[in-house]
Amino acid sequence: MRFLLLSIGIFYLLTSCKSDENVLQDDNNFLPNVPVNIQLNLDLPQYTNLKFPGGTFILDDFGINGIYVSNLNNSIFNAFELTDPNRPVQSCSKLTVEGINATSSCEGALMYNLLDGQRSDKKGFTLRRYSISKNGNTLLITN
Repeated sequence: MRFLLLSIGIFYLLTSCKSDENVLQDDNNFLPNVPVNIQLNLDLPQYTNLKFPGGTFILDDFGINGIYVSNLNNSIFNAFELTDPNRPVQSCSKLTVEGINATSSCEGALMYNLLDGQRSDKKGFTLRRYSISKNGNTLLITN
């Protein structure tokens, strides 16, 4: 009897667990899901800023309109999509970075904080965050 109950319990746990395959997927219909799988070797000179807290780098040729990468404290890194998540993708929805803020050039421009991805008025979608991890001197950015 115990074996039967244990088997049923294990079966329930295995079949009820959600896959974390879509952990970073959001329900934002404005932003298409584009595959991102980037490795940045921090030993290369173009990524030197990312070796230090507060360092940033923009990957122009990845994501939808580019990806903003920042080193917060050498153990925490952020990677955000540089497309306004609260507007359809168009030329004005590409975000411009100024300090720790990013703004679109669309009418009624919205501003986002690049430390946490939040919109300045705390409404609507936050910036799309990509998964980022550090292994030695390599950053891996994925979705």
